[in-house]
Amino acid sequence: MTSEAISLDPDEKVDLWRQRYFEAQAAAEEFVLGEHGEEGLAGWVEANSRITAELLRAQRPDGVSATDHFMTRLQRQLMLYDSDVSTEVEPTGTVLRNVDCGILRYRKKAARDGVVLTFKSPCGYCQDLNTAIATRYVEPDVKVSCEQAGDGCTWRAE
Repeated sequence: MTSEAISLDPDEKVDLWRQRYFEAQAAAEEFVLGEHGEEGLAGWVEANSRITAELLRAQRPDGVSATDHFMTRLQRQLMLYDSDVSTEVEPTGTVLRNVDCGILRYRKKAARDGVVLTFKSPCGYCQDLNTAIATRYVEPDVKVSCEQAGDGCTWRAE
């Protein structure tokens, strides 16, 4: 190891942050499941959704509905992993289509590289967590739902 400081380029920083987040999330999932089982995971989703909804309330920009803020956050979260995401406003509400989930792709690559994954698929956890966040955060007359579709999903706020 040298004493000379070396800067990371922006792409290296993004990759490193993804890796660190992935490691922290995997460690938390493994710990919660190992110590508390499925019941503990439900408690983890409950606490995480409460904390995230409170943060979203504090961070919501003026003039933006809670629903729009939630859907934008979800889209940006998926885009962090280079997901193929689009949104459209329909008469019944907003639809977010994630046709190629970068989070799922990232986990598949990690598994191929020998990483032992806690969940076979992150989709159920992601769906449970984000639905719970939406239930606590978006306007009471809005229902947020998710449908799995291949290596992606479709979220609706109606």
